[in-house]
Amino acid sequence: MADRRNATSTAAGVLRPDELAKHVRLERLPCAETLAPWVENYWTLRWDLPASASFVSSTLPHPACNLSVEKGHLRAGIGVDPVVVTGVPTRRFDVTIRDTGWVFAVKFRPGGLASLAGRSVRPLRDVTAPARTILPAALADDLAGLGPHLGDDDCRAQFDRLLARPGVVPEPAYESVLEVVSVMLEDRSLVRVGQVEERCGIERRRLQRLFERYVGVSPKWTLARYRIHDAVTDLDAGYDGSLADLAARYGWFDQAHFTREFTELVGVPPSTYRRE
Repeated sequence: MADRRNATSTAAGVLRPDELAKHVRLERLPCAETLAPWVENYWTLRWDLPASASFVSSTLPHPACNLSVEKGHLRAGIGVDPVVVTGVPTRRFDVTIRDTGWVFAVKFRPGGLASLAGRSVRPLRDVTAPARTILPAALADDLAGLGPHLGDDDCRAQFDRLLARPGVVPEPAYESVLEVVSVMLEDRSLVRVGQVEERCGIERRRLQRLFERYVGVSPKWTLARYRIHDAVTDLDAGYDGSLADLAARYGWFDQAHFTREFTELVGVPPSTYRRE
């Protein structure tokens, strides 16, 4: 069974994390052990900017859904409902932060929300929706009472209590998804889905069906995102080698292909990202 010792995600993906830290306090917190098979971690944001200031926070997509309580920040198309489910985004995720605000959220493991909710999350890809349209309304009502007046530990305890599934264990199909994702993360020499299938002993169509239902995106997409995350992390850490070497390190056959995929997701070429 997956647990905290078997990570199925990373902290990578936040673009220019040093700049974000100047405007926003980001914290990641563990969940209760009973939720660990479905939940990667909790995360919280707090900010208090001058009236004339704003900051655009940009994050690269992960193959994971989030359930969040957001105060002082209204999502487009959501209205005033503070409890929000965000499906897997396939593009860079930009949020403009201004004034004063607070967010407390759960980041599910890849497939975790589908397993907990007993439904496919494919329809949630690139979707942000009020949680009550996806999860029980009573759960959304209880979570709506959380806010910046509470400490992180209090919020975490409430999420732990409300999401708990005593005596329930992950279904075998979901466990298979977690195993594949763990292999993708642990062995960065795997750069093609065929290599993953061979390593995990799983047939291609079955793997695609599992990811379609539980994760909402394909195995190929997931593997490609992890490679971009790795490259961005290196650039943020001050990588000063050649971009051709960086591309080769993470499995691209040529720099042009790397530059094209990087630009499509991040928004600028790797040379510009490094320079800026």
